[in-house]
Amino acid sequence: MSITTDKKLKNLLEHWPSGLVATSPWFKELSISGQLVQRYLKSGWIESLGRGAYKKTNDKINWYGGLASLQQQLLLSVHLGGATALSVKGSAHYVRLGKERVFLFSALDQKLPKWFLDYDWGNPIEFVKTSFLPEGLSIKICEFKGMNIKTSSSERAILECLYLSPKKFDLLECYQIMEGLTTLRPKVIQELLSECSSIRVKRLFLYMADKAGLPVLKYLNLDEIDLGKGDRVIVKNGVYNSKYKISLPKELVDYV
Repeated sequence: MSITTDKKLKNLLEHWPSGLVATSPWFKELSISGQLVQRYLKSGWIESLGRGAYKKTNDKINWYGGLASLQQQLLLSVHLGGATALSVKGSAHYVRLGKERVFLFSALDQKLPKWFLDYDWGNPIEFVKTSFLPEGLSIKICEFKGMNIKTSSSERAILECLYLSPKKFDLLECYQIMEGLTTLRPKVIQELLSECSSIRVKRLFLYMADKAGLPVLKYLNLDEIDLGKGDRVIVKNGVYNSKYKISLPKELVDYV
């Protein structure tokens, strides 16, 4: 099959950004039938990644090209969050995005297609289903390596890091990241903390912001933030902080 004699194929390849995974709904939008998809597969113009997902032959795809298709083509409620969002924004303590985990967050009932879960993206994917923050709150479009990705703001991302700690993300690294977040927006943090359902996350954030002397802390109205009652054990046999009623790892408490 020649590209010069197939106008639909030519149009497809011209409108198909490098690195982007194509899905069946996207082909349908371009008026490319399932029969044509099979012809392009047999002719070697495209390759299958699994049911309903394709890449251009010889095109290199990465997790962000797959995520963009989940968000833009399949309209799934999933976003880039936690430490990965901070890395994309240049706020992570350590350099990431090599072989580091990629953190994706979604609502509790959201499922990812099998092709995305099974494909070797080069980075392990950590898919986090949670409702501790309202869906869509403080999530914006961020351009990353040519892809427009729905990504947590720095304010939401640090709360997501705290949500994953200490089991899936190190508490000390959370604090080291927090030290650099001197431009957190008070209005955004206020809304996030007011809407956050995790008492543990809220107390951890306030403790770390206090310890780091972050400017945002003095602008918050704590009366509008439900901090619950009773103690919270972050780690067993930890150091108790009476102000925020949490037990913390000694290495974090002693860290200067």
